Amino acid sequence: MQKLSFSLDGEYVELNQLLKLVGLCESGGAGKAIVASGDVSVDGEQELRKTAKIRAGQVVSLGDIEIRVQAG
Repeated sequence: MQKLSFSLDGEYVELNQLLKLVGLCESGGAGKAIVASGDVSVDGEQELRKTAKIRAGQVVSLGDIEIRVQAG
């Protein structure tokens, strides 16, 4: 499993933007498509809301990639 860390600057980041910012897709629109496919989970639960607010302490998973969101 590939583990990535993301340092959060504000209160939250939208899920589709997070996928873009860590380099898993080219754009926010592509991030929305990935979320809509049902392949993304947040804290172990499937997440279908494309702009779900991801906050520090949460873990986002896509396939064998795990993104840990930390306070910046």
